Amino acid sequence: MTVVVDKIGAVPPTSSPDGSLRSAAAVNAEIRALLLRTGGWLYGETRDEYERLRAEWAAAVRGGVAEAA
Repeated sequence: MTVVVDKIGAVPPTSSPDGSLRSAAAVNAEIRALLLRTGGWLYGETRDEYERLRAEWAAAVRGGVAEAA
C-alpha cells in the first residue's frame, strides 16, 4: 500500500472516496507502513498519526464484528 503524504506530513483522509470506513486490513497495512517508515519510533506527529490509525482500526474491527453478527 502506498501512502501519499502532503507537504506538511499529514496523511490523507481515512475514509474511502464514497465516504465509507476502510477495512481493518487496509488500516493495518497503513499502520505497518508507518512503523516501517519511522523505524518503529513514534514521537510527536507520528505518534498522533499512529493513535488515530489505531482508533480507526479498532472501529473497523468492531464494524466487521457487527456486520458478521
